[in-house]
Amino acid sequence: MERRNKNWYKKALIDKMGVLVEQGEITIGSVKTAYLSAGSGDVVVCLHGAGAGAVTWYPSIGALAKSFRVLAPDIVGYGESDKPNAPYDRPYFSKWLSDFLTGMDISRAHVVGLSQGGAIALQFAIDYPTKVDKLVLVDAAGLGAKVSFWPFVGMVWMNSFPSTVANRFNSPYILHKPENRDPNHSLYSIAVLKDRGGKNAFKQGRGAAVSEIPEESLRQIKNETLIIWGKDDRLFSAKCGERAANIMPYAKCCLIENAGHLPHMDQPEAFNKILIDFLEKE
Repeated sequence: MERRNKNWYKKALIDKMGVLVEQGEITIGSVKTAYLSAGSGDVVVCLHGAGAGAVTWYPSIGALAKSFRVLAPDIVGYGESDKPNAPYDRPYFSKWLSDFLTGMDISRAHVVGLSQGGAIALQFAIDYPTKVDKLVLVDAAGLGAKVSFWPFVGMVWMNSFPSTVANRFNSPYILHKPENRDPNHSLYSIAVLKDRGGKNAFKQGRGAAVSEIPEESLRQIKNETLIIWGKDDRLFSAKCGERAANIMPYAKCCLIENAGHLPHMDQPEAFNKILIDFLEKE
């Protein structure tokens, strides 16, 4: 039987994207950031959630790359990027993203953030508003969601003792149907957590990145914003997205039926169409 490892899982997910994908890395200061890049045109930066890495976007990069230059970094603390001892709060992630884009010679981009990546995208739009064109928040953290007991247990278990058993327990809380996720993504997530420093972001961040963002800060965001939410999200209630759309001055919310916390995996065709239509609209 072929021995499979983290690199094998990552390659399998990249192959599913159906486009030419460049794997690169850049070091800013003392932090190395790995990234995926595909397509050409206006830049769309895709920020994954609290786990795995850029390959979390495997259902969407191919579709986006037909119209845009897609840049999906492994956020510091995840994937193949460095995992330093750090606070891993929103200001830390926001500065990392600013440094990364500066290093890539990108002055302005559309920013799409999933879950914790959504909280980072929000903070980035607050801190560096001129660097953000359109903002897309996908089942975003930071909008006041209260995680119930069993999903919380699943997150702690997966991030403390990563295994296929922990993943099976956790999957129903993040997907409408767990079988909608490519198993290579689950296996890659486990492998990354087992890497040296792989648990740093969870243990040292202590949830700071996903803490609630004050309403007055949300009202400061003047970028045109689309909030996409899986209607059946069992981790973060869709009501959080609807509420945020009423607070943010230039935001609207779109719910996707039969989709959980990872709507781009549960309903990739519907998700990609909604996302691309918004980004392409003048």
